Amino acid sequence: MRAYITIFGRSIWGLINSLYAVLKQEKISPDIIYIITEDLFQDKLGKIVEGVKILVEEFGLNAKIETKTVAEGKIVAAGMEISNLIKGLKEKGYEIDVDITPGRKSLVTGTILALNKADIQHLFYLDIKTTTDVNYPFEMIPKQLQTLRDFMVDLKEAREHA
Repeated sequence: MRAYITIFGRSIWGLINSLYAVLKQEKISPDIIYIITEDLFQDKLGKIVEGVKILVEEFGLNAKIETKTVAEGKIVAAGMEISNLIKGLKEKGYEIDVDITPGRKSLVTGTILALNKADIQHLFYLDIKTTTDVNYPFEMIPKQLQTLRDFMVDLKEAREHA
């Protein structure tokens, strides 16, 4: 079983495109997708869930989609909530993938704090070299501007060369 946790901030396209990149390039097939956002952005959750459902169907997945809202700017509290979520999923036997691409710095920081002792498989970030004209679907943004990063792979490689 596999769980994909994505952290949402301002950009719906950021979340949709990074999930698309993960599904297409990494061939990951989550059984459950968690979308975590701050209460400041909960009004966008309907559109986000709709977009994620489209991707889930397009890739032939049967993933359950869950949302979780945390208090804005409460970095430590958010980190603890995310840590508890990951711990609960691990206890149920899930492998965990986390995507920080679309998250705001405060919530990403809370997430990183939560991952400190978590055993996760991937930590994704869709690196886009510009902020100009990128609010489009993944396939409409030039490939040379995008790199899907997996910080867990980068960390493993760095440790091997240290």
